[in-house]
Amino acid sequence: MPRLGAHLSIAGGLPRAVDRAEASGCQALQIFTKSAGQWRARTLSPEEIGRFRARVAESGIRPVVAHNSYLINVAAAAPALREQSIAALGEEIDRAEALGLDGLVMHPGSYTTGTEDRGLTLIADALSALLRARPRGRTMILLEQTAGQGTNLGHRFEHLAAILDRMKRSRRVGVCLDTCHLLAAGYDICSEDGYRRTFEEFDRLVGLDRVKAFHLNDSKKPCGSRVDRHEHIGKGCLGLEPFRMLLNDPRFADLPMLLETPKLESKESLRRSDVDPWDARNLRTLRKLIARV
Repeated sequence: MPRLGAHLSIAGGLPRAVDRAEASGCQALQIFTKSAGQWRARTLSPEEIGRFRARVAESGIRPVVAHNSYLINVAAAAPALREQSIAALGEEIDRAEALGLDGLVMHPGSYTTGTEDRGLTLIADALSALLRARPRGRTMILLEQTAGQGTNLGHRFEHLAAILDRMKRSRRVGVCLDTCHLLAAGYDICSEDGYRRTFEEFDRLVGLDRVKAFHLNDSKKPCGSRVDRHEHIGKGCLGLEPFRMLLNDPRFADLPMLLETPKLESKESLRRSDVDPWDARNLRTLRKLIARV
């Protein structure tokens, strides 16, 4: 059975995200280890790291992954932005390693004023250098397939394959597939035939063994829109059937499947309860789609 979970807030400290995951009935968890909209990160104390690792161990929630900052763009044509992005990504990797996380999800990047091919090379070169500098690292880099807005890379399976090929198919790099992004990028997973063809193509170009996590999001925008707008499960252009197929696909039976759907949470609601009502509703919807043997 897939391990259902959600991206949850670290407000109040990293261990609080595990509390929220436990209260929400999550089996897996995604977090930010720092503010996603800032370059600078507060230092994690040994005490907070220890409490977080202990809470994860006692909760049984696994895998636990982080999503990196949205500011990072290692495909940037501008040298200064790329250097800043590489340094920030290195820091994110080190934080994930310290916390014992299984993966670090990252958008591959945008080629901005450069070219698509050059952008893919810059991504592969940056990741190769960062992993080479950390030969004993255990946290996997998970390239997230994107919706394809603007000059974003990673929306085509060919992009992911090109990055992996340039990295000599490093086993320290996997893929996170997002259902909203798949549809927006033009992969119609809504029908049985479209679902089958999409994953046949992914397997041929990238390899199904590279899939280490899913983001489960419905889409506000239709197939091929290349617009990344998440919607609640069953309330958007995907509907329920693609989620039913994914949740019951034996090839993905043990993988984390994580919600990134809109939340009701606010600072006030987080004080009142660890459970976001929309997360609870979406998790219930997904669990109803799992076939009982």
